[in-house]
Amino acid sequence: MTDPISRRSFIKASTIAVGSAAIPVTANVASAATAKALASNPTDVTRQLANYVVNSKWSDIPEAARKEAVRSVFNWVGCCLGGARHVTTNRAIAALAEFSGKAEATVLGRSERLDIMHAALLNGITSHVLDYDDTHLETIIHPAGPVASAILALGERQKTSGEDFMHAFILGVEVECRIGKAVYPSHYERGFHITGTAGVFGGAAAAGKLLGLNEQQMVWALGIAATQSAGLKDMFGTMCKAFHPGSAGQNGLKAALLASKDYTSSNGAIEAKEGFAFSYSDEQDFSQITDNLGASFEVSRNTYKPFACGIVTHPIIDGCIQLRNEHNLTSDQISAVSLRVNPLVIKLTGKKSPQSGLESKFSIYHASAAAIIRGSAGPNEFSDETVRNAEVISLRDKVSAIAEENVREEEAFVVIRLHDGTLLSKHVAHAIGSLERPMTNASLESKFKDQALTALTGDQIDRVMAICWQIESLADVNELTRVAVPLRP
Repeated sequence: MTDPISRRSFIKASTIAVGSAAIPVTANVASAATAKALASNPTDVTRQLANYVVNSKWSDIPEAARKEAVRSVFNWVGCCLGGARHVTTNRAIAALAEFSGKAEATVLGRSERLDIMHAALLNGITSHVLDYDDTHLETIIHPAGPVASAILALGERQKTSGEDFMHAFILGVEVECRIGKAVYPSHYERGFHITGTAGVFGGAAAAGKLLGLNEQQMVWALGIAATQSAGLKDMFGTMCKAFHPGSAGQNGLKAALLASKDYTSSNGAIEAKEGFAFSYSDEQDFSQITDNLGASFEVSRNTYKPFACGIVTHPIIDGCIQLRNEHNLTSDQISAVSLRVNPLVIKLTGKKSPQSGLESKFSIYHASAAAIIRGSAGPNEFSDETVRNAEVISLRDKVSAIAEENVREEEAFVVIRLHDGTLLSKHVAHAIGSLERPMTNASLESKFKDQALTALTGDQIDRVMAICWQIESLADVNELTRVAVPLRP
């Protein structure tokens, strides 16, 4: 076995000139691409982003971005209510509630009130635990969780208007998605859960905006966020996946609060050689952060899940449900289900025999079987009970999947063979819920109601939905939190 010291002495160092500075680079690590990126690397990306957030005005935000932001928050609140009584939430509160400070913030759909840091964590968890939340398809970030959970908690502590809340929300989404675009897909392929790693920047920027940070403080907030960036894809199928957006919201809020008291950090945490982008990704494109900043808005490209599982499975589920409904299929008619998908689908959702509801969200085999049998793929189709259902297991074992590079991530091919030899096929170019086939407001309301019924009464749900649609006009976001709690414990 090679001695660690010998291995280190074997590595030769070289240098790359950046401006007037010579940066040592390990020879067997530094690539030509990294050298080029460092040489052309702008030195003020973090500051440009901070300057934009600090100086942005509500009047700068176009109407289309405002409308999509409202849809994003509406969907987020529904997902929080849907996950409020999940076992993951129960266990998190059981573990942490006794350590909460002043009870001044709401966990949506729960009677408990916690300090703002724990409330941000819990609302981030509840929003993501059903895997039913929003998705920025270009990066696979779930934008609302880290941002909304941070600023709702802060907004309860300091009176915050709906307009200020929505402005901060849009800016937070902008920051996290632009940073995500700068390192995607290499960052994601390394094994990082990008909602957690990029989301912390969004939480920090949004909370910092509400706190009125100046430019230098916002730079520090982004730096403090960078050094807390975390989230591993290995956690998919466990309770920790939902922990990622919750932790990102909590840590983003923490970063902004520290910066508000002049707690310092690096001034270039995003673009520095040993900062976020170069440490967390093999490829960097800083133009994704700075180009058209303030002219285009990432929230306008947000999408919403009609199915409660990983977004890469949605074209398959859509195709299975379409075939089921078009031919009135029952599982006893089917001898085989064959799928052709992008390799990412197998990589992320290749669990053939999931043992829990959370695991089943990462099984294209389970998702296909449940969708064909039930005609839907909501939270109930990804429950522990459904995973153990004999009919689902039997059909799941008949599902096969082939990964093909020429199949786009957003498309899928489904072929169902019946016992009489009949072949039924469906090509889905873009799944329902995508930018090309977006969910309507009516569909979002139906999804909201189905989830919220686990936490609130019908009358309460109607009031919460009405407030969410009018959130921009609220004098105080506490108008929302006061009605989004259960009448029963």
